[in-house]
Amino acid sequence: MIKLITLDNFLDDDDFKELTSLKLKKVNDNEIFVHQNRIDKNGISKLTCMSEECIKRLFKNYYDKAIKILTELYPEKVNLVEYCKFDIIETEKNYEFTIHDDQPETLLSGVIYLTPERNVGTIFYETKSGNNKTEIEWKQNRGIFFSRKERNSWHNFKGDGKTNRLVLVYNLMTTDVKAVCKIEGVNYYTSQFRNFFNPYFYRFFKFTI
Repeated sequence: MIKLITLDNFLDDDDFKELTSLKLKKVNDNEIFVHQNRIDKNGISKLTCMSEECIKRLFKNYYDKAIKILTELYPEKVNLVEYCKFDIIETEKNYEFTIHDDQPETLLSGVIYLTPERNVGTIFYETKSGNNKTEIEWKQNRGIFFSRKERNSWHNFKGDGKTNRLVLVYNLMTTDVKAVCKIEGVNYYTSQFRNFFNPYFYRFFKFTI
């Protein structure tokens, strides 16, 4: 299983309160909604649910911390970082996402649990079929970080059947997928094939390859 770093009280109190107070679009039954927010190192942002002031503050407060985490997990990828994503993801109480590994553009994956007080944590596996499950227990403001590796960073998440699950997904990103594949020692074209078609496989058939 890939190496994980877990940090409690990841967000400052003011940032945690603001993110848990965002006014978000209602999630339909058994669905998930991703509110995408990104900012690059030049301060250029694209927002769906945050203010520009908020995302700039998040970048200032947590970028160095994220770089330090990536340096510990996968130092060869640090120089590839181009921009950050601060996505707010709400999972309806009965929704379950399939076991998957993140796209190669994602250099560092971080999940910070926001609300409610209790829910299902992020679950990691040694194989795509779900062997040797490890759940990182849900605790508000707990952050779980890992650096994906092709077909070796299997994980999923789901609601607990009682209340919706709200998280901040904080990712360090790149557009240089060829460099990522070279670092990971995988074939670029095979990786691109998987990651191009997986969204369609999941949308229509609820599985990934």
